[in-house]
Amino acid sequence: MMIENLFNLLTYNEAEPLFFNSGLFLFLFLFVSTGYALLSGRRSQSVRLGFLTLFSYYFYYKNAGGYCCLLALITIGNYYVGRFIESAKTPSRKRMWVSLAVVLMLSQLAYFKYTNFALSMILPWWGGTFQPLDIFLPAGISFFTFQSMNYVIDVYRGKLTACRNFLDFAFFVSFFPTLLAGPILRATDFLPQVRRPLTVTREMFGVGLWFIMTGLFKKAVISDYIGVNFVNRIFDDPSLYTGLENLIGIYGYALKLYCDFSGYSDMAIGVALWLGFYIPANFRSPYKSVNITEFWRRWHISLSSWLRDYLYISLGGNRKGKFRTNLNLFLTMLLGGLWHGASLNFIVWGSIHGAALVVHKWWSRLVNGERLTVKGERLTVKGERLTVKGILSRASTILSILLTFHVVCLCWLFFANATFDASWVMLTKIFTEFHGETLNQFLAGYPLVTSLILLGFVLHFLPDAWGDKISATLSRSPLWAQIAVFVLLILIVIQIKSSDVQPFIYMQF
Repeated sequence: MMIENLFNLLTYNEAEPLFFNSGLFLFLFLFVSTGYALLSGRRSQSVRLGFLTLFSYYFYYKNAGGYCCLLALITIGNYYVGRFIESAKTPSRKRMWVSLAVVLMLSQLAYFKYTNFALSMILPWWGGTFQPLDIFLPAGISFFTFQSMNYVIDVYRGKLTACRNFLDFAFFVSFFPTLLAGPILRATDFLPQVRRPLTVTREMFGVGLWFIMTGLFKKAVISDYIGVNFVNRIFDDPSLYTGLENLIGIYGYALKLYCDFSGYSDMAIGVALWLGFYIPANFRSPYKSVNITEFWRRWHISLSSWLRDYLYISLGGNRKGKFRTNLNLFLTMLLGGLWHGASLNFIVWGSIHGAALVVHKWWSRLVNGERLTVKGERLTVKGERLTVKGILSRASTILSILLTFHVVCLCWLFFANATFDASWVMLTKIFTEFHGETLNQFLAGYPLVTSLILLGFVLHFLPDAWGDKISATLSRSPLWAQIAVFVLLILIVIQIKSSDVQPFIYMQF
């Protein structure tokens, strides 16, 4: 039996991936972090990095099987491309190497993500019959591909010195907390941390614990429960439900996706802090945004900033006139939609976001009145006072938040559905078969789902300073108190979570 368990532990099983929210990961992380801490001396630095890199490959192998070889090939290729770019004698030779790397990385990404979509569009025009090819999408491929691309592009732009130590680069690409679903690490931020002495302060441990706890609560308590017990049912067949249920399903999905993805990011940040590394925040209460531009500064920050720095600016940014600026914005979001997947729904999702950004930019130029800004984490109005003007400004802020939220929800409708037809059915149901009188029946039928949806949104809209204060208090607490709080959370998770471990949504991208 022991040999069988060990064999299962060391081999890939598609039905049993290794997730942050699984009991097996918690057990393995305890073992790995202990070994990692014991190798904290300067002389054992390379051994420590090698040890964690091996675990990262094991972690990826448990989630993607043999595709860990693809991860290794991308790592080796981009390591040497970075060296070749830096040693190239002429600008044209530098461009050749960076172009080769980008084309190869985009090509392999296109093969895994877009082959079937392209064939389904092309073959009918030639009178052929389309049969989907059996192409497995490796977990997290978009994240470590974009991560490697920003490295070679930054070396080409002169923002970064090419990595001289292969182990350092392999550690950066395969760093397991961010490997499957981000955040997308920047080499300029992460590589300087790799060779620093291992230091995990009491504050880092406490803040890391807070991030892990909040991430686990978002994922296992809110996202998984409302997903399994309500939201997934609505999106499986929206025609079976009233317009009211479909609308609540969309609100529920907005919360589910946020809690799922930000929950993963929070846990990744927390685990990284326990290992002695800082990872920038990937979410900043995005549903508090007063406009769609601000939303993309708060949602999936590592991707939106990547699209801005490596796609939007490369297309010309705002340097070539208003028309080109608007076109570049639209194209960036359209391609961002395609990054998520090859389907008409993702094209529509990206197009709506692109159009919304263009409209907001036009509106911002047209209106030269008071401008809403973000100071710290709080929405304020410059020069606001408790006057009639101030009250109207607050009302305007609330209306702007509600409008932005519903534009985002409209986009989530297309993002979540497998087909365009299903999205259209949901919209039709909402506007033609709303049946608001069934609200009491819904509340009676889904009491815990309703409570968790309300709780999730209430927590989301609480002042960010409150979370900072709780985090600081937890950091200063004795170790026994921190452990007690963590154990209490685990007990809550066990009571509420679904029977099966639910995968993270963004692992499919």
